[in-house]
Amino acid sequence: MGKRGRACVVVLGDLGRSPRMQYHALSLARQASLEVDIVAYGGSEPHSAVIENESIHIHTMIQWQKYSHSLPKIFYPLMLLLKPIIQFVILLWFLCFKVPHPDAFIVQNPPSVPTLVAVKWASSLRKSAFIVDWHNFGYTLLGLSVGRSSPFVSIYHWFEKHYGQMANGSLCVTRAMQHELAQNWGIRATVLYDQPPEFFCPTSLQEKHKLFCRLNRYLCHPLGVRDCVTATTTGIGADDQNETLFTTLVDTDILLKPNRPALVVSSTSWTPDEDFGILLEAAVMYDRRVAALLDENDSADEGVLWKEISGGKQYLYPRLLFIITGSADLGVCLHTSSSGLDLPMKVVDMFGCGLPVCAVSYSCIDELVKVEKNGLLFSSSSELADELLMLFRGFPNECDALKSLKNGALETGSSARWATEWEEHAKPLISEVISRNLN
Repeated sequence: MGKRGRACVVVLGDLGRSPRMQYHALSLARQASLEVDIVAYGGSEPHSAVIENESIHIHTMIQWQKYSHSLPKIFYPLMLLLKPIIQFVILLWFLCFKVPHPDAFIVQNPPSVPTLVAVKWASSLRKSAFIVDWHNFGYTLLGLSVGRSSPFVSIYHWFEKHYGQMANGSLCVTRAMQHELAQNWGIRATVLYDQPPEFFCPTSLQEKHKLFCRLNRYLCHPLGVRDCVTATTTGIGADDQNETLFTTLVDTDILLKPNRPALVVSSTSWTPDEDFGILLEAAVMYDRRVAALLDENDSADEGVLWKEISGGKQYLYPRLLFIITGSADLGVCLHTSSSGLDLPMKVVDMFGCGLPVCAVSYSCIDELVKVEKNGLLFSSSSELADELLMLFRGFPNECDALKSLKNGALETGSSARWATEWEEHAKPLISEVISRNLN
């Protein structure tokens, strides 16, 4: 039997927060039958499928300590120079001496400096293929923090372009990015869209009930203010296993409450290209517009309104409960992209779970969100508030627009999965690059 091939996946970041690179590792092991080494920082725990796969070996690097936060601002330029130098030395050591010889390095970009430099050097020294997976452009992200006119951005851009051109093969996340790389960078890239893996799927009613039972203590505990949740959960105990804000157990059947609030979810990467102020403003606007439509002085009134809802009465517009991650009726994405050329992976995951999405509109988002099919787009908090009113009118049984988008999201999520996308687009490229490099 011939020697089994090997690939090294490189992430200069928290592996647990790099789902696309985890999926690469799984596909390399399962679909390409390769031994896989992952070089990355620790932090969040990777998916259990990665940890449990015997062909995947994780090598955790020592992370750069953020001393710069405690130093005077005058030292910030020095830290910007010192940080990539230290990262470069550590990364190069791991790639050249800590991992077995790979047939190919597959590196996530960004970050570009010092990642692309270190991986290119390691690939030359070890005579391995060098493949870049373009998620975004690093220089645009740096520009958000130091300003686009900073000389550091120009230097970063040069390194990113120069070393990106040295790759033996490239993948990218959108056709818009593919066009930009070809026209202005001289790089030919294959589009590999993010798709949900097989473990992203709609949540069953039983799973929802178990989840909400676990959340009872947080949803029912007084928050110091009278709100739409605590005002209507006075009869539900923190450890109640029969009733939640959303569900109830009747004999052996779990039922959704007709007067439940609509659940809106929005996960976040806490980066400067996400403005949560839009969501907060839209929530306030929704509240005020519903109050006007219902001829109430304030839709958060503590009197008759909450007593009637607690008693089971349904209103034309539901209460909204926003959770920043989880299962829901609607997803909201506030990602705008520093380059305008990447797509939010959170939306891919939402579609995988059959969740329709309202997303901020920008240049290439229409490659993922199809308006009035699986989601809607908005450009302001006012537009988002209008969409919430339109989608949740008559919730939960008579909201036809929301149901239509949910069907579209289910169709989108089930029509394409990561393994299929990777088999069709990434595997041929990686196999060709490795074969060409060996010859």
